[in-house]
Amino acid sequence: MLISYEPFWETLKKKNITTYTLINKYHISSATIDRMKKGNGISTMKIDDFCKILKCEASDIIKYIDDEKSPDQYA
Repeated sequence: MLISYEPFWETLKKKNITTYTLINKYHISSATIDRMKKGNGISTMKIDDFCKILKCEASDIIKYIDDEKSPDQYA
């Protein structure tokens, strides 16, 4: 996995917002939260939604993890 949601969980904690609040107040799908907990992908639209709700940057939601593979492996 190259994308981590670790910053998202940290941002929630800093802003004192729970997943319960996201689901019930902001109508974020519990399936979206579950996907993030499992490290699965979410849409950029959802990242945008989280940025609006949490008043933060995308880097406060996701981060790229370099897996140290050479660029030739993607050619």
